[in-house]
Parts: sequence; C-alpha cells; structure tokens
Amino acid sequence: MSFTRRSILKTGLTASVFAATAGAGVLTSRAFAAASSAEPVKLGLLHSLTGTLAISEVALMEAEKFAVDEINANGGVLGRQIEAVIEDGASDFPTHAEKARKLLQRDKVAAIVGCYTSASRRAVLPAVKQYKGLLYYPTFYEGREQDPRVFYTSQEASQSVIPSVEFMSKQNGKTFFIIGSDYDYPRTCAQIAKAKIKELGGTVVGEDFVPLGHGEFSSIVTKIKEAKPDWIYSIVVGGSNVALCKQLKAAGLDGTRQNILSNNISENEIDGIGRENAEGIYSCMGYFQSVKTPENERFVAAFKAKHGDSRVIGDPMECAYSSVYLWKLAVEKAGSFEVPAVVEASAGLEFKAPEGLVKIHASNHHMIKKIRVGRSRSDGQFDIILESEPIEPNPFLKS
Repeated sequence: MSFTRRSILKTGLTASVFAATAGAGVLTSRAFAAASSAEPVKLGLLHSLTGTLAISEVALMEAEKFAVDEINANGGVLGRQIEAVIEDGASDFPTHAEKARKLLQRDKVAAIVGCYTSASRRAVLPAVKQYKGLLYYPTFYEGREQDPRVFYTSQEASQSVIPSVEFMSKQNGKTFFIIGSDYDYPRTCAQIAKAKIKELGGTVVGEDFVPLGHGEFSSIVTKIKEAKPDWIYSIVVGGSNVALCKQLKAAGLDGTRQNILSNNISENEIDGIGRENAEGIYSCMGYFQSVKTPENERFVAAFKAKHGDSRVIGDPMECAYSSVYLWKLAVEKAGSFEVPAVVEASAGLEFKAPEGLVKIHASNHHMIKKIRVGRSRSDGQFDIILESEPIEPNPFLKS
C-alpha cells in the first residue's frame, strides 16, 4: 500500500498503517537461516506520521523501513535480523521526547533514526543522553551542534546556504526577499545567507518568518510584489509550502515567472504542493532523484518496484535510507551493537550512497558530501544545474 504526499494532506495517516507495511523482497533460505539464528536487534524509527510535518516525514520513515528490509533480505547485521520499531512524533515535540524515552527505555533499541525539525531533535536529546542511546538525524539543519551520541547525516546549514547564495548571485541576483518558518533552522539559514549576500554585494529587500503550519501568506506576497526582488529565498518548512507556492502562483510569482530558490522543497514536497504550483522553483540539496550514479539507479528502481512507479524520492528520504546503512556499516566494523564501539567505528566511515560517496567527519559527526542545485520540471523532477565537489561540514560557521 502506498500513499502520495497529497493524500497525506487530505486524509492524514496513523503510525499503525506504516507499522503494518513490512518486508520488501523474499529472503533466501540461507540468509534467513543465518539471520534468524539469534534474537532480532531493534532499531527505532521516530518521525511525524501525522500533523503538519507528515508531508515531509512519512517518506523518511518509508525509506528507513525500505533499508531495513533490504538489509534483512541480505542476512541482517552481525547475523541478526533488524526489527524496526516505528513511533509517531505527531508533529509535536513533547511527543517526540516521550516516544524516544519509550524506544530507549522499554524497547531497548540499539539506535534511533529519526526527527525532522531541530526542535524535535533537541526534544529527544535528553532521553538519548539519559539512556545512553544513539541518534541518526537524517535532515538538513542549522548546524551549531555537536553531540557525541548524534550523527547528522544530511547537510548542515553552511553546506547548502552558501552554495545557494553563490548560485543566485551568479544569476544576476542582487536583491533578495527571505521568507522562512520561525524556528532555529530557518533563522540560522537566514543569518548565514544575509552575511553571504552582503559579502557578494547584494541586498536583502525583505524578510519574514511564519509559524510552522502557517497557511496565510497574502500580506507577505504583497510585500514581495512591492519589493520586486531578483530572488525569493525560501526557508519555509513542511506543509506551509503548499499554501506558499499556491499563493505565489495565484499572484503571478510562481517559479516560471519569478526566481525562487528553496532549501526545503524536494520531490516529496512537490507531491503535496502540486507539480503545477512548484514548476520552475530552484532547490539546493545534496540529492535529487535524477542523480546519475549506479547506486541511485538501483535504489530508485527498487523503491519504485515496492511502492509504485509514481512514487518519488527526495533528499531527506535518501539521507534517511543512508542513515540505516551507516549504522549497519559501523556496527559491522565495530563487531558490536554497543554504542561506544559503534561511535568509535564511525569516524571517517564511507558509504557509496545513492547520492554518491559520503563520509562521516572524523570528529564532528557530520557528513562530507556534494551539494547540488536543481530546477523543478513539470513532471515534478529536477534538472540538476550545479554539482559541487565534496564539501567539508562547518557546523560552527561564524556569520
């Protein structure tokens, strides 16, 4: 059973639906016998499967579960099958904290892959510390954090914001209107962007922030029309992107008539926004489904074979999928599921992900990876305009 981002917005989904979606592929008798000779090892998957953030997070859980099924079909980890324990954070940060405690204290998971916003990540950190757990955080975020029990498997802000501003500036971009959701990640991105815009001789002609889940952008659209910026730089997160893109289009400011770049619109969000409303928008990500690597071609084909040919794969999904494999590789390198051993084995660990080769930084637990700029097409996919060399993470960039 598969769901589009659009159907999530219309109907909502519960965690129990996803807990029931098990097993892609058939285990060989040899792999099954080897992996079932010991008790399963539990891996927690913690995302918002309901609420305003479900448009972005449901797909991450699906990608993580897909990786678990692949690994199990190939013998598991250290001879043990992985049992995915799925919890719904419900787009509510206290709920994330409660579910993290449950996963670590009662379910005794070996690690958690999950969270989306920085607020949800920070909400679970006390539980991760108290119960000596391990968190793989698969979403681009603001940086300015380094935790010995967290691996940040997407790009931190400087890795995406600086290439975004440099790209826009090279396209005759001298004036910018910044709009974002009102929490740490967009605020930090805006701070980094404004410093870089100033350095490159540009001007910020407007700046507005709205609460998560906000759906009324008419006053901001009016300000944008009056300011006539060369670029709208959007750091709006989650379901608010649906309203924003529709209202920009209605005002004649869609991506085919106005330069717009987002650090938060992937193929998954376009499914909810509607392709007709997102066409022409630029996005800066580590991954697009259209990336040409053998690993990505296999990944996309296999995911579509399970979830349907109409399904799309965006950057956070790919990072979520890769997170499960990074944990697996570290466990195998350590020869242990114990958190200290897994952490030690992760330093400098490399993985041929669908996006290309990624590497865990030896000391700060962030990823060394390429960054790409793409422009959305009428079919919901992106034409890749720019691809960088691997960029070192700098989570404590001073701006």
